[in-house]
Amino acid sequence: MGGGEVSRSRSKVTITEIARQAGVSVPTVSRVVNGRSDVSEETRARIEDLLREHGYERRATAPGSRAALVDLVFNDLDSPWAVEIIRGVEEVAHAAGAGTVVSAIHGASGSARQWMKNLRARASDGVILVTSVLEPMLHDELRRLGVPLVVIDPAGSPALDAPTVGATNWAGGMAATEHLLSLGHRRIGFIAGPPRLLCSRARLDGYRAALESAGVPVDDALIVPGDFYHASGFAGAGELLALAEPPTALFAASDQMALGAIEALRRRGLRVPEDLSVVGFDDLPEVSWSAPPLTTVRQPLSDMGKLAARTVLRLALGEEPASPRVELATELVVRASTAPPA
Repeated sequence: MGGGEVSRSRSKVTITEIARQAGVSVPTVSRVVNGRSDVSEETRARIEDLLREHGYERRATAPGSRAALVDLVFNDLDSPWAVEIIRGVEEVAHAAGAGTVVSAIHGASGSARQWMKNLRARASDGVILVTSVLEPMLHDELRRLGVPLVVIDPAGSPALDAPTVGATNWAGGMAATEHLLSLGHRRIGFIAGPPRLLCSRARLDGYRAALESAGVPVDDALIVPGDFYHASGFAGAGELLALAEPPTALFAASDQMALGAIEALRRRGLRVPEDLSVVGFDDLPEVSWSAPPLTTVRQPLSDMGKLAARTVLRLALGEEPASPRVELATELVVRASTAPPA
């Protein structure tokens, strides 16, 4: 690992201190220590002088032996869409000769702090956060270390100075609802995602906008909370079906919730789409094999991972991102889970 590949023979000064004195980031010092070529001659010379001054001695390794390293951080890893993002990041990182370290911080303070400790130890070249919320102190520490940061699907308007990658969630929410409206549905239930996430709020806003555009009043009783996972889709569908006037169609803000909703319908003896139409969001690989195959909004998860990886590698080289905020297009995929009302 970056700092660990150096023998501190005469001084206990840290690589962080070398970076501070040189006016560069910790990963930049690590690149010089490990013989990487992607550092300007002027910066390299300044760092080399400080390394000699503090008595650092490299281990006998070949120039360029340390590859670039990207940290990919999730709140958790128990979702199929996480696999799609990892696939995209890994493809770009591998092509660039970079390694990928995947972590989950589970939203816990202790877990996040341990991750930051590990990050410092391995001298990561960049961090990609996926809908993760880090404490302000940890954001400040990333800035202090000079580690580039890119956020996928930010939880809110990022206060930190970091590029973000997302999808056109509002347009996707509107397209899904317009599809159901075009089939003749007027009572459309919505199972929402976590309200703290921008993507969740945008999908709900798209749903509302489509109804309003069609002159259909928004009935708040048809909007129930969820958390993107199967169980909340199952519970949300049960809540909607218990209404005095239940919906004729359901739009779930994630494929997993849509599959949970379909199971709730099945247990009540209801058929999809004959008795109730269901639409999801994400287009995970398994939904084309569900029974019936799920109509959903395709979110380009793998492409989002690829773009985030390209952006963080550019930042690691000192280049500017093409744009501070990029939204990739979503697309409605019509399958067999939607039909006109019974």
